[in-house]
Amino acid sequence: MDTSSGVGVIDKAALILNALEAGPTSLAQLVSLTKISRPTVHRLAQALVHHRLVGKDIHGRFVLGGRLVELASAAGEDRLIAAAGPLLLQLRDSTGESTQVFRRQGDYRVCVASAERPVGLRDTIPVGTQLSMKAGSAAQVLLAWEDHERLLDGLQGARFTPTILAGVRRRGWAQSLGEREPGVASVSAPVRGPSGRVIAAVSMSGPIERLSRQPGRAHQEVVVQTANALSEALRKTGD
Repeated sequence: MDTSSGVGVIDKAALILNALEAGPTSLAQLVSLTKISRPTVHRLAQALVHHRLVGKDIHGRFVLGGRLVELASAAGEDRLIAAAGPLLLQLRDSTGESTQVFRRQGDYRVCVASAERPVGLRDTIPVGTQLSMKAGSAAQVLLAWEDHERLLDGLQGARFTPTILAGVRRRGWAQSLGEREPGVASVSAPVRGPSGRVIAAVSMSGPIERLSRQPGRAHQEVVVQTANALSEALRKTGD
């Protein structure tokens, strides 16, 4: 698909914003991801910072800016959250467990949508909850497709290993047993934005005694189907 509009500076700015979709990005990473020369990337990124379309984190890495949040709010409700609601309810009803969608925000993953199991023992994660990027199947999914530098950084102090993340990339889903919280199991799969990058994770979670020590064996198919359906919904609304 031809992504060129014919207006070079706009196309380059769009490439930079798309590259920042997955999280904090260094200047060197921007050059690698966009294939734009370093001086040009730096000049355009600084101009985007000036207009608050891009910001910087405490480590000096580039991130999507606050102005984008304001513009998204003005345009209407978040497409990911709007599309996730009914799909999470379907996933909850088919598995009998609590379901969530997580986005990465810097060093954390944030629950942006959820559907809780209505009765009995359950894993309750309210919308807005910040959780570590160092543990849990959703964290594995949000990290597994990152570039090499981000991958190494994310693995420092993590409860999972490079081998586990390689398995996540190969299978297309992740599972965890007591990584985030003792006694809790989960299964997660990646949600991809219109550009094809992983922008969120769909998860289902509950007690190990109910999900077993191989939760992916029973639930990976429906979790992956839900994540794919959400990705497709975002692609259609982005057309």
